[in-house]
Amino acid sequence: MSMLTQVDPYKPLALGTNQRVKFNTDAPFTPTYVQASLTQSGDPQGIYTNRVKNRHIVLENPARTSNTQKEYDAKKARRQLEKKKRKTNTLGRRSTDAKGLWKLENGAEKFDLFLPLHQLWMGYMSELLGLSPPSSVPVAEAMPNASSMHPKLVKADFHGSLLTVRQSKNPCLVGLSGIVIHETENAFKVITRKDQLKLIPKHNSIFTLAVPLYSTLPQAQFEPTEAVSSALSGQHPGTVLDAPHIAFDLYGNQFCFRSADRAGRKFKAKETIEL
Repeated sequence: MSMLTQVDPYKPLALGTNQRVKFNTDAPFTPTYVQASLTQSGDPQGIYTNRVKNRHIVLENPARTSNTQKEYDAKKARRQLEKKKRKTNTLGRRSTDAKGLWKLENGAEKFDLFLPLHQLWMGYMSELLGLSPPSSVPVAEAMPNASSMHPKLVKADFHGSLLTVRQSKNPCLVGLSGIVIHETENAFKVITRKDQLKLIPKHNSIFTLAVPLYSTLPQAQFEPTEAVSSALSGQHPGTVLDAPHIAFDLYGNQFCFRSADRAGRKFKAKETIEL
């Protein structure tokens, strides 16, 4: 019975400084295995020396994907990334309705509370349309070019504007006026002067949109006229109807788009059908 010798694998090696460990064997595994596998060859050692020794060999041949499959996978990854961004950055209609983001608090349905929003909208329109400051220029000369105003108005943001229903198939809506606080694809939500919240459908309705004739932005080099200064004074914050303004007809049947969709949409000129 032979005695087994115990070897300590954790014993430190007796090496000098800057020396490497070299493992020598009389029968290395790789040459022996390759030569033993080449049973049908007459010179397995020569084949190993010429084709295997000192060469990088891929042991597994990966399946190649076509360019069409790569493009499809890239498009699919982009769509999934865009879908993930939309879910994380924006809220849908159901989630906003469930959280009540577009619902006013009790007592917030006041016309005077939204007058500052209307004043901001007037300044926004003054900058968008490039209106001239109030001066002694006659009204005929201060009137901007209509052909340049129409493309800008159809893409403008109407939150804060003052709309009036001029004509509608529902006679109860005719004459209704208020400040727009929310615009959807098919309706305007406005606050009237009687502190009432109204939802006015765009379909089968014609609205009157009032735009200031002169710029409401502060101009130090110009002296405001009496009408515009009364509208901009802190004592009597007025609306666009209290100053010289331009009235446009807005046909709701051709305006059934969201505010964000209108900003990037190309509108084509077509005939307007009266109600």
